[in-house]
Amino acid sequence: MIDTTKTNEKATKKQNKSGAELLIDALKKQQVEMIFGYPGGAVLPLYDAFYDCDIPHILTRHEQGAIHAAEGYARVTGKPGVVVVTSGPGATNVLTGIADAMSDSIPLVIFTGQVHTPGIGKDAFQEADMIGLTIPITKYNYQVRDVRDLPKIVNEAFHIASTGRKGPVVVDIPKDMGIIQTDTVRPDTIDLPGYQPTYSPNPLQLEKLMNSLSAASKPLILAGAGVNHSRATAELLEFAERYQIPIVNTLLGLGSFPQSHDLFLGMGGMHGSYAANMALTDCDLLINFGSRFDDRLASAPKEFATKATIAHIDIDPAEIGKIIETQIPIVADINETLTQLLQMELPVYPDTSHWYKLNMTRKNRHPFNFDKTKKAEIKPQRVIELIGEITQGEALVSTDVGQHQMWTAQFYPFQFDHQIITSGGLGTMGFGFPAAVGAQLAFPDKTVVAIVGDGGFQMTNQELAILNDYQINVKTVIINNGSLGMVRQWQEKFHGERYSHSIFTSQPDFVKLSEAYGVKGVRLTNPETLEKDLRKAFAHPGPIVIDVHVSKDELVLPMVPSGKPNHQMEGVE
Repeated sequence: MIDTTKTNEKATKKQNKSGAELLIDALKKQQVEMIFGYPGGAVLPLYDAFYDCDIPHILTRHEQGAIHAAEGYARVTGKPGVVVVTSGPGATNVLTGIADAMSDSIPLVIFTGQVHTPGIGKDAFQEADMIGLTIPITKYNYQVRDVRDLPKIVNEAFHIASTGRKGPVVVDIPKDMGIIQTDTVRPDTIDLPGYQPTYSPNPLQLEKLMNSLSAASKPLILAGAGVNHSRATAELLEFAERYQIPIVNTLLGLGSFPQSHDLFLGMGGMHGSYAANMALTDCDLLINFGSRFDDRLASAPKEFATKATIAHIDIDPAEIGKIIETQIPIVADINETLTQLLQMELPVYPDTSHWYKLNMTRKNRHPFNFDKTKKAEIKPQRVIELIGEITQGEALVSTDVGQHQMWTAQFYPFQFDHQIITSGGLGTMGFGFPAAVGAQLAFPDKTVVAIVGDGGFQMTNQELAILNDYQINVKTVIINNGSLGMVRQWQEKFHGERYSHSIFTSQPDFVKLSEAYGVKGVRLTNPETLEKDLRKAFAHPGPIVIDVHVSKDELVLPMVPSGKPNHQMEGVE
């Protein structure tokens, strides 16, 4: 950690300002568009300064709602989401969101209040050791001990959060640091010799990759979230089309390649498509752009892509070789790598015509499907299909975690980067609705859909209170099966149908709940009028909660059982 408290550093003379005012100046310098937060005693000096601040502040109804909303904002814009919460319970309430952002490489800067500096370490009222608590789940964290350091710390925090592999940074601010005034601040220039992300790829490794592509007869691209983070979708499309290489997405990589394209094989992994998982099994060259080979994609690492030479391009060197042995490691930015690859000449163009035909045959014969013969109940997959049709595949789609998340990944036609807003690595229930709020605030003119389960929605639905306050036009669709669907599915398949505490014996009336918050609510139960009712609900000009009662016994299929290789799928027709 760089010591910024040395008295021999040069200081810049400025007018007398409090730490809170210095913070606002620093946020303006970072061009922060909005702050998500919840006040409390330790941050009262900051909130007093916010009173005269022209940066919009979004007052959520819970700190977890604030950080998930900031995540939603960050996920669709690529810019750091900013959160301000008080000390103690206010700060600990954002730990889940911090861990979620760390897992999915989402840039956040979280300002947590802290007790007065003299009280730190003495169990003062509402004290929590946020440095100790957040070390494992942040890229970096700071505690302000000298008000003159605040501008420098803020500048560094935003730089760290938004560069390299993006992630959350915590800045812990003792209460007195917001009150103390100073007329000098230390220069906010960034000097982090220990933090120098690698953006440009090694030319020799690129040459090795291109030679391997020339020799391949079954090449495959695995496109993960890194493609979306680096805004490399256009370059990926050009590269895949030039060499006719099929594409498999991870969950968080969805949108990096148009699903309507012939080369797109679907999502791979536990609930991936037959074509995608068989391609991962049979390929002889796997080019991984920005996926970390997580266990939902590679449940059996020793049996993953065993026939393939593995090329792994990732900006985080720690990910390369961590799960899957890699023959061509490339530490670099995905956009920069693809740009340079497109400038290179392939020594020999491989003949992949047989490989292309095989993948298209698998794709056409075994698409994602569901039983359409049962007319007496609403199928959740059909609900997702209809949402795709109604929004023409152009909505920003936020999900919670569970069956509906996987059905959304399977049946919504994602077309562009940063379109899917979902908790991938941590799998956070309660994420979907407040994340949609943040996405809608970022893009008020876009259609934003929150697809949630009846379980997850009950964790954070108090954020309905702010929809009208801030004119947030989110369309929330509850896939209501009266249970914790994915838990119930695993209990059915792996625990002898012993449904231990996964089925709700009672539910709130979600329509009345919505109306209590001044938000229109509708309940859909008729499969024969589903399309008409859903279109009518989406045509409502303001926010709406659409409670869709679906089949209670539906399973997410196909499914690769945990620990099995990808080709051992269940439920393939």
